[in-house]
Amino acid sequence: MTQKLHIIGGGMAGSEAAWQAAQAGCPVVIHEMRPSVETFAHRTGNLAEMVCSNSFRSDDSEQNAVGLLHWEMRAAGGIIMATADRHRLPAGGALAVDRDPFSAAVTETLMNHPLIEVEYGEITELPNEGHWIIATGPLTSEGLGRAIQAETGTEALAFFDAIAPIVYADSINMDVAWMQSRYDKGETEEEQRAYLNCPMDKDDYEGFMDALLEADKAAFHEGETAGYFDGCLPIEVMAERGRETLRHGPMKPVGLTNSHKPQDKPYAVVQLRRDNALGTLYNIVGFQTKMKYGSQADVFRMIPGLEEARFARLGGIHRNTFINSPTLLDGQMRLRSRPNIRFAGQITGVEGYVESAAMGLLAGRMAAAEIAGRELLPPPPETALGALVTHITGGADAKTFQPMNVNFGLFPPVDGLKSGRRGRKDRYKAYTDRAKELWQGWLDAQEPVAAD
Repeated sequence: MTQKLHIIGGGMAGSEAAWQAAQAGCPVVIHEMRPSVETFAHRTGNLAEMVCSNSFRSDDSEQNAVGLLHWEMRAAGGIIMATADRHRLPAGGALAVDRDPFSAAVTETLMNHPLIEVEYGEITELPNEGHWIIATGPLTSEGLGRAIQAETGTEALAFFDAIAPIVYADSINMDVAWMQSRYDKGETEEEQRAYLNCPMDKDDYEGFMDALLEADKAAFHEGETAGYFDGCLPIEVMAERGRETLRHGPMKPVGLTNSHKPQDKPYAVVQLRRDNALGTLYNIVGFQTKMKYGSQADVFRMIPGLEEARFARLGGIHRNTFINSPTLLDGQMRLRSRPNIRFAGQITGVEGYVESAAMGLLAGRMAAAEIAGRELLPPPPETALGALVTHITGGADAKTFQPMNVNFGLFPPVDGLKSGRRGRKDRYKAYTDRAKELWQGWLDAQEPVAAD
């Protein structure tokens, strides 16, 4: 191929799109504004940097939709999943990764690919010619955001994400905290002890709730309005919904036994997950927050076991950007008004690292096929990737469109299976069996891609 594919944004989606297109023999240019143009959440100039959690969530490909998405991306030779597997950390049944080595490895692999080049600098206008993918993710720059708004006529593109704090492991009191995955989940002892747990009795919980609700919160900038994505709510926003909300959410005590006091059932439990391979950093699971920094330290040190906690990073809020894909994109993920431009990643209205990378995988393959003079049909909607792309390009209600994680509710039902909780295990297995067969068939039907 002589025509180049240009990708704006080197996050999860842009990195995966570049890899897939280059593996198909298509020359690629990644345009990345970092590190010359910084963002609130990024710390480095690496590609595929993880800015929030270090978890890719469940890795169960038989009973979980995101685990199925992992399976499909591995089957497609995805760089994000392959690199995550090489840098995985113990996390029970989840796939957590050592974030800095992960992004460094993705960067090195892409920059060493003979068909991929990286150009640094901000792009603020929509290109009129050539083949482009916009994969700028949740932190699309103001300039490019304005250009997208002008083209699409969209009044608002933003909502807000919140990031959780990270604690130094050696500052946690292990006479109070203990190591255990919920329900001892995991095949190895390391997996079964992947989470660090801090117990609360009723008085601890009530005092923590009072402090959380009264703490100073960061205000939005003038003229900055947006809603929150329900899957990433700040902990204080959850608390405002009712005093028991956290105890039935990220602080639920079920499936855990305090090894220091086995007879005492905690009223609530705060979990921390390892954030790096050395085990020196732990992030507080589900504790995204918009509290001001001073308040965060005071409130989080009320958690038993974290009284002397030192924070490697405190939490914060950042703007997230997405378009109304059901009205703006066609089935090839192209902007209807400018079909030389595709969108991929979180900006399309999917939520999560894996979902973002998955949309990059499809966009990269579709763009490479188009440049080669053929059309790649979307994958079947019964697959995880197919269900996601079907949702964002027409399956969702445009009037109420909001960012969506992959879930079995997006899949066409399997005939003859029971609905409800009792039949869930068999139903989910039927979903994943069907998806794997169809996904492999979709891959096999494509022309062979170039080797490394």
